[in-house]
Amino acid sequence: MRRAAQLGFGGIYVQPDVGGSGLSRLDTSVIFEALSTGCVSTTAYISIHNMCAWVIDTFGNAEQRERFCPDLCSMEKFASYCLTEPGSGSDAASLLTSAHRSGDHYVLNGSKAFISGGGDTDVYVVMCRTGGKGAKGISCVVVERGTAGLSFGKKERKVGWNSQPTRAVIFEDCVVPVNNRLGEEGQGFSIAMKGLNGGRINIASCSLGAAHACVQLARDHMMVRKQFGETLSKNQFLQFKLAEMASQLVASRLMVREAARALQENRSDAVSLCSMAKLFATDQCFNVCNEALQMHGGYGYLKDYAVQQFVRDIRVHQILEGTNEVMRMIISRDLLTDL
Repeated sequence: MRRAAQLGFGGIYVQPDVGGSGLSRLDTSVIFEALSTGCVSTTAYISIHNMCAWVIDTFGNAEQRERFCPDLCSMEKFASYCLTEPGSGSDAASLLTSAHRSGDHYVLNGSKAFISGGGDTDVYVVMCRTGGKGAKGISCVVVERGTAGLSFGKKERKVGWNSQPTRAVIFEDCVVPVNNRLGEEGQGFSIAMKGLNGGRINIASCSLGAAHACVQLARDHMMVRKQFGETLSKNQFLQFKLAEMASQLVASRLMVREAARALQENRSDAVSLCSMAKLFATDQCFNVCNEALQMHGGYGYLKDYAVQQFVRDIRVHQILEGTNEVMRMIISRDLLTDL
């Protein structure tokens, strides 16, 4: 990944004054799609790392930006995003990890679940409760590797995304300086949601890359695999299936790119469009990858063939960065509010 950082991929949409590339959300989408044609899992982690770097760049003060962003952009240090908890996934506003202030420090207690890079990364962007119940009681702090009271669960055994570790992140009387808080107390939930808007475009872009690769794999297989005396490319049903897959990919790409533009321009419809793009692209692109596996027949189920890896890696995209059911809730809420 540090070789990717040499190309500017450690802080793609972080400002150049702290080492970032200063590119747009649209540029970022194109980059993540291209990288994901090679490895979805690695690209997905890079996207999470970028989200963390952007959060610090955007909501940190000058000292925090200088302290954290250069090493994140060069990937001398890696970052993890810590929002999900064992008891609060989709209902993020009910998180329980507490941060009680004691002088110039916070004392954190609680745990985070399914954290990409957990245990192997250096910087943890953590949403924690400094106030009362609900979204307004949540703040955002940066916890650094080696902090007393910071520990990790076992490495999770996953269906996909296996190029990156996933662990629980545990805080037991974990002492964090107040000057590691990003923004004001009570601003954490807003920070988390703004980070996730971009994260949804990023993960949808990773889905595009997987689907792009699988369309090509399916096409190549059809050109050489013979059944009933002729190649699969002569079978009209499979011709039509490939056409449907390519159409689903292009439709998904157009939606993701439009959402990226909306977020970059800070348009009023950006949140809905990010949710729509994440919902549509991750659903459609998983279908494309799954159909590509089916078109490979028994070979598609063998680990010697790349198509199965894309299917396993992309399945989780319908769950993380807000489940697709939550995306539907966001979209319908905005539609009904407009009425």
